[in-house]
Amino acid sequence: MSSVESTSYVNLIATPPITSNEITESPALPPLNSQSPSNLDLIPPPSSNSSASTTTPSSTTNSNSNSTTNSNSNSTTNSNSNSNISEDLNLNITPDLASQDNSTSSYSLSTEDETTAQNDPFHGLSFQVGVAENKNSMYRNKMEDVHTYIANFTERVDWGYFGIFDGHAGKDSARWCGNNLHLLLEQEIDLNESDNPDLPPENPITNSKDMKKDLYKSFIKADEMIEKSGQGSSGCTACVAVLRWEIDENENTQSTPASNSSSPITPPRNYSSNTKFDYIPQNNHKRMLYTSNVGDSRIILFREGKSYRLSYDHKASDTNEINRIENQGGLILKNRVNGVLAVTRSLGDTYMKDLVIGKPFTTSTEIRKDDEFIILACDGVWDVISDQKAGKFVSDLFRKGATPKEASQKLCQLALDNSTTDNITVMVVKFDNEIFS
Repeated sequence: MSSVESTSYVNLIATPPITSNEITESPALPPLNSQSPSNLDLIPPPSSNSSASTTTPSSTTNSNSNSTTNSNSNSTTNSNSNSNISEDLNLNITPDLASQDNSTSSYSLSTEDETTAQNDPFHGLSFQVGVAENKNSMYRNKMEDVHTYIANFTERVDWGYFGIFDGHAGKDSARWCGNNLHLLLEQEIDLNESDNPDLPPENPITNSKDMKKDLYKSFIKADEMIEKSGQGSSGCTACVAVLRWEIDENENTQSTPASNSSSPITPPRNYSSNTKFDYIPQNNHKRMLYTSNVGDSRIILFREGKSYRLSYDHKASDTNEINRIENQGGLILKNRVNGVLAVTRSLGDTYMKDLVIGKPFTTSTEIRKDDEFIILACDGVWDVISDQKAGKFVSDLFRKGATPKEASQKLCQLALDNSTTDNITVMVVKFDNEIFS
């Protein structure tokens, strides 16, 4: 098995850190300038009569096939440098969100098989998505991964939601997250909107701290609800990315808050329009990418020929996580928590929840014109392919005319060729930056 190179963190984040309580692996590595919420005044949790959304999930794939198609994956091991560790939040949990598995959805994006039977779900959007999976039957007898991707997330034009959930000890937790985590996030966004009625409906969150808090709280609630659902005997790592447009509060414009509320975002265009994009950004708008993860499923951004990691590997080989586990009374035996789990944070795994927590690492990044794509993948990829190699590999494929689907399939095959021993799931989200022209 080939060795995996370490990729250092860089300051990609457009917004300042929301706490100053940063933990860094080494002074030589600049810390990723973002962190999960800590000691912040949060918006109130939803009450029992809240009008939060409970729309059923849209694009979840729960495949057990060994072919190179769409899905998710998980594994363990391989240590790379990490930066900030999430801090504690005291949250009240709302346990009653719908959690049906194989339900239908009104979202415009679904699994690959459904996509081929429909019109192009990415028509008019500024991003394209491709997903590939492989059970890796030489080493695994079942597929425990799930992925979800949603176009026009929360029914807002050109927003995207992308997630990979890498199951272990069964698929229940991964399936639950694939079907429900985006609903929890949408619920938090709706709460922000209802708590701020003067904000335009197309842009209910104007502060990146709000979005990171929403992602954080969604993970915490998911972890709690998996336990209450009785499916916590399994667990999953998770990496989620949200792509959205928002008003740039630092942009000097002559628009007043009232005029911003009137028409800050161009409405969707009819698909028969000659205009390429359904959404045309205004001068005071920016495109933001928010990420959140637990465990060792990873997200990278490819910018100007380099891969930048937007996630944190929560593993029992990480110094910061070792200290946290030991301070909680746990042990690290053979790079595993109490000799059992190689990941130190996950969703599910109820029997180890005192040590293996669900508190995620979050980031916010302003997407620039020179940003090419992001890759979300499980550790079945990252165990054998470095961040930089994966980014360069996909970038070269795009220069040769490959689609995101083709790029994800080839990256999946590259992991197999490099003798990975785990399930594999790869999701490639390519940006169409002509929208900035």
